Amino acid sequence: MSYARKDYGAEHTKKPWSLAEAKVKIAAYCAYQERCQEEVRTKLAERGIFGAEGEDLIATLITEGFLNEERFACAFVRGKFGLKKWGRNKILMELKMKKVSPNCIKAGMKEIDQDEYWEVLLRLASKKWETLKETVLIKKKYKLQQYLIGRGFEPDLVQMAIQEMI
Repeated sequence: MSYARKDYGAEHTKKPWSLAEAKVKIAAYCAYQERCQEEVRTKLAERGIFGAEGEDLIATLITEGFLNEERFACAFVRGKFGLKKWGRNKILMELKMKKVSPNCIKAGMKEIDQDEYWEVLLRLASKKWETLKETVLIKKKYKLQQYLIGRGFEPDLVQMAIQEMI
């Protein structure tokens, strides 16, 4: 026996917001956690607010302090490095994908302490080294190198970390 499936149609769109409703909802959206302008634009577009109306709302959020890209970049860098242990390259690419301005990215990247960055790289390298089951040394080094570069660490630093660890 089969049951009829619910038909959602070709596009299942969210209910559009009025401008007054959008201002309240988007302010709450920005107050909940740091956002970049692109995330806010996307959220507004999902709810049917485009163009000049959307840009006016974004300008209002900036003047009222709900939206600040430099603050977002700093929080993003602290979170991704501190919690997820991402390297500079991966963080940089993510911020560029979110269309954060280069000046804000530069300010955010200052949140990473050089010594702590090196310690995290060494800790990740030694932890991964222990879990690799490869017996051939060159293959094991290669796998470790690929893992660390994939995490966003710079290739020259990865080489130095592997040399220091071994």
